[in-house]
Amino acid sequence: MSLRLYDTAARAVRDFTPLRAGQASMYVCGLTVQGPPHVGHVRAALVFDVLRSWLEHGHGLDVTLVRNVTDIDDKILVKAAAAGVPWWAWAYENELACTRAYDALGVRPPTYEPRATGHVPDMVELIERLVERGHAYAVDGDVYFDVRSFPGYGALTRQRVDDLEPAADTDTDERKRDPRDFALWKAHKPGEPDTAAWPTPWGRGRPGWHLECSAMAERYLGPEFDVHGGGLDLRFPHHENEQAQSRAAGDGFARYWLHNGWVTLGGEKMSKSLGNTALVDEVVARVRPVELRYYLVAPHYRSTIEFTDAALAEAGAAYRRLESFVQRAAERVGADQDTSLPEVFRAAMDDDLGTPAAVAAIHEAVREGNTALAAGDEKAVAGALGSVRAMLGVLGLDPLDPRWAGGGDDRLAEVTDGLVRLALEQRQAARARRDFATADALRDRLTALGVQVEDTPQGPRWELTR
Repeated sequence: MSLRLYDTAARAVRDFTPLRAGQASMYVCGLTVQGPPHVGHVRAALVFDVLRSWLEHGHGLDVTLVRNVTDIDDKILVKAAAAGVPWWAWAYENELACTRAYDALGVRPPTYEPRATGHVPDMVELIERLVERGHAYAVDGDVYFDVRSFPGYGALTRQRVDDLEPAADTDTDERKRDPRDFALWKAHKPGEPDTAAWPTPWGRGRPGWHLECSAMAERYLGPEFDVHGGGLDLRFPHHENEQAQSRAAGDGFARYWLHNGWVTLGGEKMSKSLGNTALVDEVVARVRPVELRYYLVAPHYRSTIEFTDAALAEAGAAYRRLESFVQRAAERVGADQDTSLPEVFRAAMDDDLGTPAAVAAIHEAVREGNTALAAGDEKAVAGALGSVRAMLGVLGLDPLDPRWAGGGDDRLAEVTDGLVRLALEQRQAARARRDFATADALRDRLTALGVQVEDTPQGPRWELTR
């Protein structure tokens, strides 16, 4: 296999060789459903949606993708209490918001999407293994991972234990053997809802954040799997702790670690705690979701994206150029053409998921296709259309895909198309009787509404410009 990916653990680009021939297994950290998702949140889902697509369509692998939901957490309890609603209701409302954002941006559902609260028995079993192996200890209902008991702690991020700050995941470090030890299980505290606690051999309580992912990854992918993914901010402590506790329990865990870059706003990481977010629900109310997807997918997944309206508008215009060609070519030669991926696109995607070069290849193919359209070379148009749709399909951006083609409301699209065609028929009638002033006025009115009209040998065609 020629695919090469940047492995955070190795700090190098490595050949990707799946654990099992013909299959690939991925675990991606989903969201902690403490609030509705912003643009930075959904970038990881988009990145690994594209990787999944490339493994399937570029390399013929059967992919199992697990993306969890963290539905019990300190922040969820605090925010639910402030809102005066049950914590589970708060979590579920925001889980639905996340699903809505994923669906809007065309992120395919994962193979499995487990909730943390549904896997407490798996977590208890994992803790018991760690205690038996001497890597965890219980104190008054809390259970901690003993970082000094595991020589490999710090390997993922290449840090020495002595250089690390305290874990800061409990109110006090007095009961810990070392301040850097992190919580696997948290005892139920006075004032917390009784429903936010589960019985265990150490007393009632709830899981620590890091423990949840290790338990769910093993449940659905086994003790060892191919790729663990997530945002750059999760490398430490979350992913470091995941790896340590899983390997200390005897699991091989992830063979490759992939991390996507941040989306920044005003030069800082987009974050709820910083108050600088752009909620997905709000952004897709003013730009088409497919254009937002293009904006987030086109840069390299490890790069930082600075979110600005100007950059978003530029990305939207770029996508519309691709969309325009696909629609015009499909009208000319039909949508169903032989699809093949050009070698330049394959090479770009195999080079650590190089979407910038891949997108450049798509634009070049569109330029050639537009030339063929102008020349009336239908064979070349058909070839370009097939290639462009194949490439866009890998990125989840094919304009003729039903999720984008209908604009989300097939009935509204049908009515809009009928009204525009009625105006075009009136314009054609005005031109036929040589009433060019009326014809021009109709065209100008359509332009003002964001409808671009093009006169072709096959008759007038239209498309939205905004």
